[in-house]
Amino acid sequence: MALTNLQKEKIAFEVIKTLVNRFDKFPEDTSGNRNAPFHEAFLSAFTDKLQGGVSNVPFFITLSSWLHGLNTTLGQQFFENIAHHLSNGEKREYTTKRLGSQYITQYQKESISELITDLSNTVQTPNLQRENAIIFQNTDTSLVKAIDFSADVFIQEFDTITAIELKSVKPNSGEMRGEKQKILEGKAALYRLFPNKEIRFYIGFPFDPTENPNTPTAYNKDRFFRSIINMPKYFVQEETLLASELWDFLSGERNTMEQILDIINAISTPEFLTKFYFLVNNNNRGLENYKKQLEEWFLFSEILLIENDNQIKEYIQNNKVWTKFYNQTLFNIQGVYNYERYYILKSLITSNSNN
Repeated sequence: MALTNLQKEKIAFEVIKTLVNRFDKFPEDTSGNRNAPFHEAFLSAFTDKLQGGVSNVPFFITLSSWLHGLNTTLGQQFFENIAHHLSNGEKREYTTKRLGSQYITQYQKESISELITDLSNTVQTPNLQRENAIIFQNTDTSLVKAIDFSADVFIQEFDTITAIELKSVKPNSGEMRGEKQKILEGKAALYRLFPNKEIRFYIGFPFDPTENPNTPTAYNKDRFFRSIINMPKYFVQEETLLASELWDFLSGERNTMEQILDIINAISTPEFLTKFYFLVNNNNRGLENYKKQLEEWFLFSEILLIENDNQIKEYIQNNKVWTKFYNQTLFNIQGVYNYERYYILKSLITSNSNN
């Protein structure tokens, strides 16, 4: 089933914001290349391998830095925001500086410590059912502070709590032990916070880098687990969401990852900046191509405003406040959509239709 127009639009907003941000930082020429003498010195050993693919080593180094920035943006902002739009979830941080540290029983703390030790020493293999049976217990032991934890996606429903920690597809070596302990203590803390709900805590990866690029939404969990150091040692596949499995889980629909990529590909073209500046130029609102561009970029809210433009202008008349909002651009210079302008103008459509 297709995503809703609202979901598609919110994804489009994230794509546009990301592209505007990355265009501002893209190295247009070599004049601004940073000094990286050690990188250049080591790359000299790979000159024969770079021939035909890389003609300008300083630019290559700067571009690599730009790609690292893109990876950071995708990992820390884009994927998380898309996950919220699809699931209607939010980020929760049970930390000292946010929602406050949480407490678990001494029994839970000690049991989790024993579990981690057994997994580390390969005395036991990960087993979700056994682990849940151990930590989902009410005992009279004293309370101790749990490890600070967060959930990039937190979904509270009538009878379930779902938490998902989104991770890089190339996590640091040795990270899995700490991640497992944090998730176990997080589940124990959530069990105490929400005693009458089923607690589910997943680790999620946005795509499978081991998959054939010709099938970008596919995945192979066995192969992916083997590609990450100690992943099979601490996690089972049932507590892991990978690639299209993750995105379908978040939306509750099939083929979600394909639809996300379709939206990105529709917007992320070499003509992106030209089209972006075309849309933020208010003088173009009355042009036929303007609405066509809105449709191509899934900007359904703006289509509504354009289709009711005459009504909006008639209702505004000489109202100075509404005139100012009407003359604002739909995106700011950072590529962020102007929601306040939209809701003000949309309310005028509603007001006019009710009179």
